Amino acid sequence: MEPNKLMEDLKQAVILGDTNRAKELAETAIAAKLDPMTVVEQGIRPAMDFIGEGFTAGEFFLPDLVMGGEATKAAMAVLEPHLKAGQQGQQAIGRVVIGTVKGDIHEIGKTLVATLMRAAGLEVHDLGVDVPSDKFVEAVREFNADLLGLSALLTTTMTQQKNVIDALTAAGLRDKVKVMVGGAPVSASWSKEIGADAYADNAAGAARLAVDLLRGG
Repeated sequence: MEPNKLMEDLKQAVILGDTNRAKELAETAIAAKLDPMTVVEQGIRPAMDFIGEGFTAGEFFLPDLVMGGEATKAAMAVLEPHLKAGQQGQQAIGRVVIGTVKGDIHEIGKTLVATLMRAAGLEVHDLGVDVPSDKFVEAVREFNADLLGLSALLTTTMTQQKNVIDALTAAGLRDKVKVMVGGAPVSASWSKEIGADAYADNAAGAARLAVDLLRGG
């Protein structure tokens, strides 16, 4: 299959939530020796952006997000080992805990960020979606995390990012972990307002920023 056609078909499979087709196309891309990062950037990320924008505009609904998230995970399960291949035998740059905040089941963006962070050489513990503040705090303590990533897609749930930061402070952990926030309604000004350390507006940028933060850049 011609690479551009393959990327477009993968994008459509994710948008339609066709898990089996997304997995099959990812396997086809790997068999064709396409760069896995290119597959992410040209096939999966555009689909993720399309679904997110559609949800914000009221054209997509929660079932669409869930289905798109499952298709994304299926494709990423194929791509991730190849993204990580260059990291074999290398010591992790740092430890990351990541999740989508309480009340929010947004999966796609968070999953993609976690995958790209792993590909960049980070040890990532993904807590999933609808994660309460206390679970974030427990995971930061358990894994001795260097960075905490908080995702929120909804304006009604983004306030949970502040609640998590407040919970870290109450637990005496805030000065021990850097906090990065992201998601469709989140902005740099919101990040500053709630006392986060960093904000990223896309998955690839989040992975690069995480590496910079943990390397002291």
